[in-house]
Amino acid sequence: MASNNEVRKYIAYWFQLGKKVLIRNGSAALLPKSVIAGDRYSNEFEDCWQKIISPDSGDCYLECTNETIAELLTSGWEISPCARCAMPVVFHENGMPPESCPCHDLANWPNTEMPQPRSPVSTKSQLSGIRDRLLRTGMTNDQ
Repeated sequence: MASNNEVRKYIAYWFQLGKKVLIRNGSAALLPKSVIAGDRYSNEFEDCWQKIISPDSGDCYLECTNETIAELLTSGWEISPCARCAMPVVFHENGMPPESCPCHDLANWPNTEMPQPRSPVSTKSQLSGIRDRLLRTGMTNDQ
């Protein structure tokens, strides 16, 4: 089952490539200008996410997909990397992957020469992890 955080991350990755989320059964679209702000998602992304999960928004879809976001938040769905582009795609837990990845209409994707979509990263925790690994291996400035 795809968790709320996995679906949120899925949407955030596709927003970074310019995919919109269609809300109110396709009558409006959401695409924040910024998705990541340092070590967290941007306020603009968080506002979009709240609209996406709001019952007032009706059916919400990632552009070029058939599954509603509400469906993805129920049991029976998984999110895994696309074999072609490594971006997250959804599929039934006991079924086949989708016929096509949402990237199928992106002319320049996959593109290994540009930064890949990502999740927010806490620099402090990343550096602490590196420091801890160095301390475990005995590689410090004291030697």
